[in-house]
Amino acid sequence: MKTNNSLTKIVLVILITLFFSCGNNEAKTSGTNTEANKPSKVYNWKMTTTWPPNFPVLGEAANKYSEYVKELTNGQIKIKVYGGGELVPPLEAFEAVSNGTIEMGSGASYYWAGKIPAAQLFCAIPFGMNSQQVTSWIETGGGYELWKKAYAKFNLVPYLAGNTGVQMGGWFNKEINSIDDFKGLKMRLPGIGGKVIEKAGGAAVLVAGSEIYTSLERGVIDATEWIGPYHDYKMGFHKIAKYYYTPGWHEPGSQMEFFINKQKHDALPKHLQAALKAASARIQVWMLAEFDKQNAIYLDKLVNEEGVEIKEFSKETLDILRGYTKEVMQEIIGDDPLSKEVYESYSNFQNKISKWSEITEKAYYNKIQE
Repeated sequence: MKTNNSLTKIVLVILITLFFSCGNNEAKTSGTNTEANKPSKVYNWKMTTTWPPNFPVLGEAANKYSEYVKELTNGQIKIKVYGGGELVPPLEAFEAVSNGTIEMGSGASYYWAGKIPAAQLFCAIPFGMNSQQVTSWIETGGGYELWKKAYAKFNLVPYLAGNTGVQMGGWFNKEINSIDDFKGLKMRLPGIGGKVIEKAGGAAVLVAGSEIYTSLERGVIDATEWIGPYHDYKMGFHKIAKYYYTPGWHEPGSQMEFFINKQKHDALPKHLQAALKAASARIQVWMLAEFDKQNAIYLDKLVNEEGVEIKEFSKETLDILRGYTKEVMQEIIGDDPLSKEVYESYSNFQNKISKWSEITEKAYYNKIQE
């Protein structure tokens, strides 16, 4: 019995020792995990945008991106967003990020066509792909590799930043019944679409967003495009223009972008680079969803509350504009090997995916959906 009692005591001592040992180790591990959750280094970045501060959807997307990145990195990357003009003028964002004055920017790549002719091809091409198709090309069709190649020469890394979807064709003070109605027309229409209008005999006039309303009201321009019902309603174009045209042949799926200084980007640990990309993908989904929701709400307001008349460009007019677009694109890629490489990739992808869309998306809209 004594032997058994001795063995029992020994076993109890061992169990008690193991219990307290495990408890101490658990406490140490818990403390270690708590310390590990604290960022070893915090990156305080600035983002400058081409949009006014907190601009609906486009500016909001930059703010949301900052929030998502902070959440995904547990506060290790903090991005303070500045609207256009708060740090640098809107159209100087590209250069400011390129030279490292600011860590990152937000905008639309056709603003940089003067610096990189190929850049505009990553934003919108008249009669090109819609948002769904553009996202597919960039993400899985080789577009992103070309985008990075184009921007690397300027010390930048691009990221997806949302898509507007198909835009409206614009506001006009006269009906557009044929291609002849574009002759002599002064229209606010930037990018490749502006060059197409000039082929049709019109004049593409560059007007800042804040000046569009007064320019249209005073006859400085005869027509304008902006984005879609949501923003157009906010701008008040329905008060000074009679006809609202569809579809937005000039911007069928305008892709927005974030661009980051390459040295700052590449210096980040891989897991933080992954967080930047994950936040970008989240914004890509959010922006199109928000545009579709808001445009549906404000189209109803324009038509049923404001009595706006929605008009459609004729097929004949669109066919001629499509022909002019081909001429403009050949001029753009003619002297620039990179633009040619990007456009060939874009066009080949569009040709393939359009055949699929023809028997699915288009068939659904035309024959099934009411």
